[in-house]
Amino acid sequence: MHATSILHAQATLGEGALWNPEMERLYWVDIEGKEFHVFDPATGHDRCYPVGSCIGTAVPMHGGHALVALQSGIHKIDLNTGQLTLLANPVADADQRFNDGKCDPAGRFWVGTLDLKQRDRTATLYRFDPDGSTHVMLRHVTNSNGLVWSPDRRTMYYIDTATQAVQAFDYDDATGSIDNPRVIIRIGEKTDGEPDGMTIDVEGKLWIALFGAGQVRRYDPETGALLQTIHVPAPNTSSCAFGGPELKTLFITTGRGGLTAQQQREFPLSGNLFAVEPGMAGVPAYFFGQG
Repeated sequence: MHATSILHAQATLGEGALWNPEMERLYWVDIEGKEFHVFDPATGHDRCYPVGSCIGTAVPMHGGHALVALQSGIHKIDLNTGQLTLLANPVADADQRFNDGKCDPAGRFWVGTLDLKQRDRTATLYRFDPDGSTHVMLRHVTNSNGLVWSPDRRTMYYIDTATQAVQAFDYDDATGSIDNPRVIIRIGEKTDGEPDGMTIDVEGKLWIALFGAGQVRRYDPETGALLQTIHVPAPNTSSCAFGGPELKTLFITTGRGGLTAQQQREFPLSGNLFAVEPGMAGVPAYFFGQG
């Protein structure tokens, strides 16, 4: 099955796809372009918010706001004006920046970092709670990436890209604690792509964007089996999210930064936003602060 380009974005590093079910809009970011985007697939209109620093991800809030993780900290952004309000900045190292993140079922924001100098095991996974407190959840991460929670709210799935694997953790919805890490999916050699962003469907199966492979793959978290592959005509597939009517469309971000001139000629759609209907529906995203 093949995805189709739906927005000629030409992003340097498109990432952070997430569907806001209340607005019926897709959130996505261009990390290195320092932009937060809100895309309406019904009209094709894409609103861009310049945010002034590298942006790892964005998650929905109620009341016309979103939460964005910038290199300068976690901010609230007013979707009407674009005004940013700093809420927390737990990252003291200037060589680290926020990367992927999502809200858990209780409305806490989980967001991790990566090291700009590509030093191994120097990054961190944080949890930012609605009461304003920040908690270190995992240390010694290399490239914190995809996050999702199982439909029964008992398991958190997590990708540290450098491990070429997906881990599962026991997750306590009441407290936000995690325990008992174990590898459930191994991607294999980096020639198969590097596991990046991730989403989950109504059957509890995982969809993983494989950076460098031009693919999004569906895996069974119980067995680790590969179930389905979506091909994207852009090698640097970075994130995916279900959205649209009945959450039946899989949106996929890509990037063109880092490609050689020859690769850019070979894959001219790199950096665009793609979509496909894979025959499966997703689950609604969680909002920051929801009970």
